[in-house]
Parts: sequence; C-alpha cells; structure tokens
Amino acid sequence: MGKQRIAIIGAGPSGLSQLLAFKQAEQEQKVELICFERQSDWGGLWLYTSQIGMDANGEPIHSSMYRQLWSNYPKELFEYTDYSFYDHFGCFLPSFLPRPLIHDYLIGRAKAGNIRRFIRFNTAVRHVDFDDEKKEFSIDVEDFNKNSTENLKFDRVIVATGHYHLPNMINIYGVNQFPGRVLHSHEFRGADEFFNLNLLLIGGSYSVDDIAVQCYKFGARSVTISARCRPFHYKWPTQVKEVPELIRMEGRTAHFKDGSSTDNIDAIIFCTGYRHSYPFMAKQFDLRCGVTEFVPGDLYKSIFWMSQPSLAYLDAPRQIYTFPMFDIQAALVRDVFLGHVKLPDCTHWQKDVDK
Repeated sequence: MGKQRIAIIGAGPSGLSQLLAFKQAEQEQKVELICFERQSDWGGLWLYTSQIGMDANGEPIHSSMYRQLWSNYPKELFEYTDYSFYDHFGCFLPSFLPRPLIHDYLIGRAKAGNIRRFIRFNTAVRHVDFDDEKKEFSIDVEDFNKNSTENLKFDRVIVATGHYHLPNMINIYGVNQFPGRVLHSHEFRGADEFFNLNLLLIGGSYSVDDIAVQCYKFGARSVTISARCRPFHYKWPTQVKEVPELIRMEGRTAHFKDGSSTDNIDAIIFCTGYRHSYPFMAKQFDLRCGVTEFVPGDLYKSIFWMSQPSLAYLDAPRQIYTFPMFDIQAALVRDVFLGHVKLPDCTHWQKDVDK
C-alpha cells in the first residue's frame, strides 16, 4: 500500500486522538496528514469563548462551554490510558474538575505528542465528495488567513467535528411572543447573567440540572424545570422546582401539562440537546441521526460509512467515556486504513448495525 493522503476534519478531542494514532505511521512515511480546523486554536468544544452567535469569520460559534462549568462525571472515566492527570499536573486531583483544568489536560497531551504541525487553523471545510472514477475524495476548503479557497484530493477522510454544537430547538406555543430572553444552553455563558431573575428551564438531561444548580448558586430568584419525562426527584432547594411539560406561554406566564402555571418568568433556557450537523458533506455522506439516538444507523461499528469504508466518523454515538472512546475509535480507524485490520464484507455490516 502506497503513501495515503488522509484528511481529518476538526481539531477537537476526537480529531486530536486521530492525529496521535497516526503519528507513528506519518513518521514512517506511510501517510500524509492534514487536519482542518475552522477555529483559531485546538480544543474543539472545550475551547471556551464568551462569544455567542457568529465569530469574526462569519462562522457559527462552536463551543457550548460556560465559565463555571464543572465535569458532571469523574475524571477517572475520561482519563487517557497513556497520559494521566497526574502525569500532566504532577499532583493528585479530585474526581470532579472545572472546565479550564480539563481543557489544559487535553491540550497538554496534544502538545506532548507534537501534532500541532499537522493542523491548518482558521480553515473551514466547505464540501466533501467522492469521485467514483478516480477513487478519491475531493475537499473544498476556505482559508480565512489567506482569504482563499482551494480544492484538495485525499484517499481517506475522517470527520471529527463532534455533535454538540448545533442546538436542537423545539416549538412551544407562545414562546416566540415571550417578552423576556430566550436562549438555548449552547448560548449560556454564565449563571451570573441571571442574578435575581425567575428562570424557566426546559429539558430533562444533564444540562438542565447543571444549569439549574449554577443559576441557584449565583442568585437566581427562582428556577422552574419543565420536562416531558419524569422529574429528577432531587432534593432541590426551595427556589428550584420541577413541573410537567410546558404547553404554552402567555406573556410571562408558563402553562404546564397538568393545568398548573407559573407567573413572572424573566428568561427561558432550552436545554433540549443537539443535532448532528455535517453541512459540508455531500448528500450521499450526510449522517442523519436522532437527538437521542445512541447508535447511528449509517455507520458500521458507529464509525465507518456503510457504502464507503474510506470515510469514517468519530464521536458520532452518544457517549460517556469520551476521551478513551475517541482513542479506541481512532486506533481502529488507523489499523483499518493501514491494512492491519480487515473489516468483514460490507454485506454483513447492516446485520451488525441492526443487532
């Protein structure tokens, strides 16, 4: 097998894992690596910015991080096997860590691996397609630094952009006429913005309970949590309450499924998850996956595109053990692309996905 040109899209945690996995093969001249990152630095979702909306290049802000965020599961579950928190910080740390320490740990491993040289920052991928005749991928990219576009050819493509950056909004009658502030948790940057306000949070998973606690700690007057599913039944402080599904808004009054209502709402925060979004992929490769879907239907082993095994998606399934899972996925992609592991015939893939 000759030297392969491999494109990695995204320099967040999964993209960095893939670069590290291919590092030895690159040194052995088996592959040529280019990683495209539209942000100005690495870290992906963990690269905090106070901005919301669009950045200076007119690109949607990628990060969903907020200032006071702490990990909602222990570091022991997402610690790298070859680079421990002790290796990085030189001391023992508690299990639950704030956002800046996790970002520092992530980037520390990447720096130790000397992989920044493979990344083209401020470069957005605009289109990815496959030429069946030439048996190669065609990628259009825009370089914001040079204000130029170019078309590049690759043998393999790895999509590592994650799926926690495009908000999943839901329609609720009257919200569009609400006189207060409406936002998705993607735009939430700090609980201190909601001091002395009455908040309505919509959702039933990790973000809603974390933001509720943050806002309570920073002095929100009240926090009302509305969810379609059963309530958490936590021992909330008196300023926090759980209510059934929100049916409609009338001015600043929220009406719920059980007939109850809450008045004087100042702000509504949707904590309703994220959509998979890969707008740069050709239609034939555009991964469609439900918000609550754990296993993407178009991917063998949740990685390889069913009809084009030279295309891989990292970080497509919902996950808990994030960083180690990215390393495992990246190692399998490396071994398959280098010919060390042979996948079964494609005719068996659908049975595996269905199972």
